[in-house]
Amino acid sequence: MLIIPAQANAADGLISQGRTATASSSESAAFPASNAVDGNFGTRWSSAFSDPQWLQVDLGASATITSVLIDWESAYARSFSLKTSANGSSWTTVYNTTAGAGGRQTLTVSGTGRYVRLETTVRATQWGVSLNEFQVFGSGGSTTTPTIPPGAVRVAEFLADCPASHRLPDDPIIFPNLPGASHMHSFFGSETTKASTTVNDLLNANSNCNPSIDKSAYWIPTFYNNNVPVEPTTGVFYYLGEGVSDALIAQTQPFPLGLRIVAGNAKATGPADNTIARWSCLGAGQVNPSADFVTCPAGSMLESYLDFPHCWDGKNLDSTDHKSHMAYPVGNACPASHPVVVPKLRQVMRYPVNGNPAGFRLASGAGYTMHGDFFNAWPVDEMARRVNDCIRIIVKCGADGRP
Repeated sequence: MLIIPAQANAADGLISQGRTATASSSESAAFPASNAVDGNFGTRWSSAFSDPQWLQVDLGASATITSVLIDWESAYARSFSLKTSANGSSWTTVYNTTAGAGGRQTLTVSGTGRYVRLETTVRATQWGVSLNEFQVFGSGGSTTTPTIPPGAVRVAEFLADCPASHRLPDDPIIFPNLPGASHMHSFFGSETTKASTTVNDLLNANSNCNPSIDKSAYWIPTFYNNNVPVEPTTGVFYYLGEGVSDALIAQTQPFPLGLRIVAGNAKATGPADNTIARWSCLGAGQVNPSADFVTCPAGSMLESYLDFPHCWDGKNLDSTDHKSHMAYPVGNACPASHPVVVPKLRQVMRYPVNGNPAGFRLASGAGYTMHGDFFNAWPVDEMARRVNDCIRIIVKCGADGRP
């Protein structure tokens, strides 16, 4: 049964039940984050046996939050806080204690946000922390699940189609504020990306993407044919729900604003150093994909495919090595160190060249040094809508984010 907080007034409603929940870790597959918001006090979420930990729920849209019920299992936290966020990355604390006593607590709070997070810092037992239920009360949020349209293609996908915009020897992720420090890059999306670019710069700049509402920056090493730069006919950036179970696809979280991701290996010294990037030929399936350039028949085009990692640590928008805050799934699930499923970004480039690849090179070197950079500047609401309407329910959407 459901427990309604005593403090709730007539305007308050339970707005967290059945919503997408994620956590810093789970003790095992038997105790997932979703158990904390299923309305069943006989199931529970349980974390790994370490501090700190967190559990958060996505309310689907902005909400006014008036109270939170926490029903602790015997493994509770002495020190914990409640936080709200509009975007899943910037948080406001609405409750904090260092004297938690466990049991069933109804906490009166005042806040707004789409996301509500419980963060625990000191466990009361040798075990992890465990909740039978985590219930958020208030008004707002999104209480409807998108309807799958008749005839919809059951592939979790939306996309952005972005032609090349400009070239610069800059890299605002690897070499921020150091113009000219990088090899030559071809930029897509935002038309003003350079070494000093920040997320606010992207939000305030024009984008050449379809849809133009995608203000993100994408960049790759420039491709050369006999030392002449050649840009792709376009860059297509697919946002996909795949590589994890359908249950985890349903829990996919939007990219947080400002997230930076790097994929591939610019310093690869041989094909075995880059197992992610692949080269192939458009319309020539008889040519096997390869980590290095391939020979494409006349009338075909050289293609590059690159999949970005899509398991996030839930905390960091970047990391010192620009990779360790992200991870690839293992066994159709995200590792405990990177528990938040985000869309898989697939970068597809098609170059108007074919034939002998002897004259081909990238600014970073051979074909196996292919890599890609992504700096997320999708408006928060638009990214969230696409994840909700396309990825979570496994529906193929176009550039407008609709089936």
